[in-house]
Amino acid sequence: MPTRDALQTILARRAFFSKTSGGLGALALGSMLQPLNAAAVTESASGLWPGGVRPFHVPPKAKRVIWLYMAGGMTHLDTFDYKPKLAEMTGQPMPESFTKGQQIAQLQGQSLKCFGPQHVFKRVGESGQEISDIFPEISSRIADRIAIVRSMHTEAINHDPAHTFMNTGSMISGRPAAGSWLWYGLGNDAHDLPGFVVMVSTGKFGQSQPIASRQWHSGLLPSRFQGVEFRSKGDAVLYVSAPPGTDLNRQRDVVNAVSKLDRLRGEVVEDAEIAARLAQYELAFAMQSSVPNLVDLSDEPQSTFDLYGTKGGDGSFASNCLLARRLAERGVRFIQLYHRDWDHHGSVKDHVKGTAAEVDRGAAALVEDLARRGMLDETLIVFGTEFGRTPMAQGNGRDHHMKAFSIWLAGGGIKGGITYGATDELGYAAVENALTVHDLHATMLHLLGIDHTRLTIRAQGRDFRLTDVSGRVVGDLLA
Repeated sequence: MPTRDALQTILARRAFFSKTSGGLGALALGSMLQPLNAAAVTESASGLWPGGVRPFHVPPKAKRVIWLYMAGGMTHLDTFDYKPKLAEMTGQPMPESFTKGQQIAQLQGQSLKCFGPQHVFKRVGESGQEISDIFPEISSRIADRIAIVRSMHTEAINHDPAHTFMNTGSMISGRPAAGSWLWYGLGNDAHDLPGFVVMVSTGKFGQSQPIASRQWHSGLLPSRFQGVEFRSKGDAVLYVSAPPGTDLNRQRDVVNAVSKLDRLRGEVVEDAEIAARLAQYELAFAMQSSVPNLVDLSDEPQSTFDLYGTKGGDGSFASNCLLARRLAERGVRFIQLYHRDWDHHGSVKDHVKGTAAEVDRGAAALVEDLARRGMLDETLIVFGTEFGRTPMAQGNGRDHHMKAFSIWLAGGGIKGGITYGATDELGYAAVENALTVHDLHATMLHLLGIDHTRLTIRAQGRDFRLTDVSGRVVGDLLA
């Protein structure tokens, strides 16, 4: 008769095998035969997906998210939030009533002077959206499809913590990224690609601040939900190509052998991460076929290249937008495109115009392309940044600013052709319908069928969620 401790060990081992062996077999079969959604089979049938939202908490409007991330701090005052009063006061002292007691970055303790908009704003589209003329493609092609939010604000004033807060809902490193939460909560419709894909492009007009890979980390969630970075040039994923002298059959043998060894190891240590590792082996094997097909643009017509203004494969933001559409077609849940060129501490007039030109056509083309393919209504587009820039001059540039910035949203249940929220007359702080990062996350989750208060994971003695302990769904943005 086994002892109580021995019996618990036997039961734990049986639970491990019952949860992993069947799911892994289903995944392997899906990888070879491909009609099945192997990832969904594993996540739902094997018990590896405890956070699955089934059924949806609310009726979903969107299936996926494409986040166009303007890294570096896009100036709202020269792009989407025109301030005529600030223009009038250029060169005059910034009123102390705005700045006294406020957190300021590099301008702290310096003489603060007003610095007006550096570009002309125009009313565009049938909706009359007011947009800077440095975005001619967005203005002329999609103004009536986007909702401009002028009242965002954040809690972080430096780049890395602001990125962390925007991506994870916390300035504390180690929390799951939004893409990981969605993959965890909704699974993935692609059987041979990750549910969370990141691509990074770099411009030439701003300081290109680094983007740490922990910005797409799974944090407290199982590691299998971590985002995967796709490179814009060369091999899209490092080491995904088969090594010289091997073929898929030999690779299959290696994966099977390593999987067996891991299952034996799991019998000894009962580590839940082993199940995640097994799933990653299978996904990596499937990606050896899917990734080359993804980046092979030979099936795209010339009209598509003309629309985006790229032939693809050049590492540009436009090229990444085209790949984002192809990833969306294949069922990837969350796609995030960083463009690292918005940190303009100097020469803001010329440099912000240059950076805008790097993203304008690609962003407009992506929205148009999704719309003509019937995919925009099920794809939420977010065009945003980590914080704004000051209405006070930093030489001929602008400093970091956390009290106000602008973003726009499109598709996926968003009401197009509207402007939501407002800043004060100098663009210093959000004063009307102010939106927090948690509000943005709550609204995004709602559009994908998730009540943000119910998608949680228990860790370290408490429940964690993307919106922490706050956040509200912004109904006025919803179609």
